[in-house]
Amino acid sequence: MQRWFLPRSQPSPCPRVSPSPSCTACAWRRGEYPGRSAGGGGGPGPGAAGPGAAAPAGSRRLRSPLPSLPRSLTGPPGQGKKEEKLWPENFTSILNSLLDGYDNRLRPGFGGPVTEVKTDIYVTSFGPVSDVEMEYTMDVFFRQTWVDKRLKYDGPIEILRLNNLMVSKVWTPDTFFRNGKKSVAHNMTAPNKLFRIMRNGTILYTMRLTISAECPMRLVDFPMDGHACPLKFGSYAYPKSEMIYTWTKGPEKSVEVPEESSSLVQYDLLGHTVSTETIKSITGEYIVMTVYFHLRRKMGYFMIQTYIPCIMTVILSQVSFWINKESVPARTVFGITTVLTMTTLSISARHSLPKVSYATAMDWFIAVCFAFVFSALIEFAAVNYFTNIQMEKAKKKTVKSLLEFPVAPVQRERSTEETVMSTDANSNVRKRTNATVQSEADGGSRIDTRHSSIQPPSVAQGSSDITPHSLSASSPNPFTRINASETLSSARATPPAPPSTPILTGFVSQHATAGSPSIQHLLGSRLEQIQTTTPNALGASAKPSAVTPPAPPAAHSGTSKIDKYARILFPVTFGAFNMVYWVVYLSKDTMEKSESLM
Repeated sequence: MQRWFLPRSQPSPCPRVSPSPSCTACAWRRGEYPGRSAGGGGGPGPGAAGPGAAAPAGSRRLRSPLPSLPRSLTGPPGQGKKEEKLWPENFTSILNSLLDGYDNRLRPGFGGPVTEVKTDIYVTSFGPVSDVEMEYTMDVFFRQTWVDKRLKYDGPIEILRLNNLMVSKVWTPDTFFRNGKKSVAHNMTAPNKLFRIMRNGTILYTMRLTISAECPMRLVDFPMDGHACPLKFGSYAYPKSEMIYTWTKGPEKSVEVPEESSSLVQYDLLGHTVSTETIKSITGEYIVMTVYFHLRRKMGYFMIQTYIPCIMTVILSQVSFWINKESVPARTVFGITTVLTMTTLSISARHSLPKVSYATAMDWFIAVCFAFVFSALIEFAAVNYFTNIQMEKAKKKTVKSLLEFPVAPVQRERSTEETVMSTDANSNVRKRTNATVQSEADGGSRIDTRHSSIQPPSVAQGSSDITPHSLSASSPNPFTRINASETLSSARATPPAPPSTPILTGFVSQHATAGSPSIQHLLGSRLEQIQTTTPNALGASAKPSAVTPPAPPAAHSGTSKIDKYARILFPVTFGAFNMVYWVVYLSKDTMEKSESLM
């Protein structure tokens, strides 16, 4: 840049952008000489010197012999470089000269050395992470630096800070994210791109991106798992023989993740590692840069939503062991409700997971809890089944013992002796009586049929020939036929009437009185004998005999042996399972290893 100085006798040129009529320097630039008289005669003012001083009077106004000065002209020499002015026209000319003959289709050093692209990443926001889609999202500033010697310039400024319009006019790397599902470059309010050119041709290109990248997850240890989510990027078209990638600040400091940038709810961001690898394909070998973000899942949500409800449901199912086995409805409700609750919990736990074909740690826990709940229901079914079997066996045993036990043996012996003793003496009377009764029964006018169909209950109890088969065969009621044995058992268990109770006597007397006078005339003293001997027989049968009937079995109530064992076995087994489960998974290193650390 040239500096033009005028003679000392002349004023210094004006540094102003627009000329001023009152400025002497501007007047010299216009060819006007200050100090000339109004009429045009006379030379320059006192002390003036220069070529214009020798001009004759009345001659033409002479223009300055100096060339036109550039607008970047600096002030007087004594002011220094602080007042140096930079005009846009100069930079426009620089950019135009740089782009003159520039081909942005060719990489820097085309046909020569390999182009090196240095990269670094600044993470502004990390998250969220989706387990169902197996992906994560983050917002980054992605920076790339390379050297393009075609853009070297020599100018008054060290760095040319340009906007995004210059990006499309120069060559830029074709970087893409290999595991990215969706990447967005922000354009509000203008494209968020930074482009700078240094004097030596070094270029800095920065973009603000939102990247959704794939994160393969192995969910065997879910929800106590950890993952290494990768971010892979490289050149799409240039193999490593033409372009390579390196880290700007080294492997440790090229990726920055501030603590406040993490917006994760279910994970903790533990750190990151970087690596460089080479991938072979049909079109060549490519350099791939990889960043692994290490994540560990938080347990709080799953403890509240799944683990604690499952444990409480199992404990609730074991409460039924302390309920009386006769309370069938209560224990049935306990069992069915807990089974349905565990089914609902298992379905809801799967909603936050992808449909993987293997069982996770939570699936194993839910499955064992479901087995405990279902076993509690099966335990009650077993208790109920064996209790019913015992009751049936006891009932059959009682009926059998009652049928085999002789009822009122003394009464039967005395009745037999009296019958034998009176057989010879009253044989004629019996014959006459039977003949008379038979003739009256055929006529149908002497005996009331209603009284003849009545049988005294005391005679039925005292008879030793009554069996369940005869009862069920003679009774017209189907219910009576079915429950014949039970009716007989209850009848035999009833104690006999006391001797003073005139059951048979009253019945015989009533029956005899209700009959015709011929029956009373024919029986005569025999009727009196029956009335006299019957109370004695009843009194004798009421005395305690040598053989007592077996007592009915006690009611099958209380606690079953199965319940007693289940009260101890189920809680101990479930507690041991929880201890083994939590010790194994909490002490296990469930963090996935990144490829760079393997």
